[in-house]
Amino acid sequence: ATTPVLFVTAKQATADRVRGLTSGGDDYIVKPFELEELVARVQVALRRAGVGSAASRLVVSDLALDLDSRRVWRGEVEAHLTATEFNLLRVLMANAGRVVTREQILDSVWQYDFNGESSIIESFIRNLRKKVDFTEPKLIHTVRGVGYSLREP
Repeated sequence: ATTPVLFVTAKQATADRVRGLTSGGDDYIVKPFELEELVARVQVALRRAGVGSAASRLVVSDLALDLDSRRVWRGEVEAHLTATEFNLLRVLMANAGRVVTREQILDSVWQYDFNGESSIIESFIRNLRKKVDFTEPKLIHTVRGVGYSLREP
């Protein structure tokens, strides 16, 4: 992939824009501009160039999670997850090979601190196992008394 070029300039004449784009620029934005527009244009340029597309996809073994489309596959089979199941799987896959504690899961997926015992995590892990861990090798592992790990055995 090549690095995209985005012109950020105060020159707004049509001739300047054409010169910038025909000399190899991927986009041209004239000051002043809103930061949100600049960020959007940079993201589009990166997507067009195929830069950073790997970061939008998490893969462990034959399990793949696409952050942009919010889709998940185990091998060739697409798994249909709820928003919470997707977020839980994203946390596990982003930390593949490491143990994610119950507290980290509650904080990342549900955004709250929970001091007592909660069966909510077990319930969602059970659903994830049915939907994405139905075949060998099993990827979701319980680390008793600590949390969960997504890894190959």
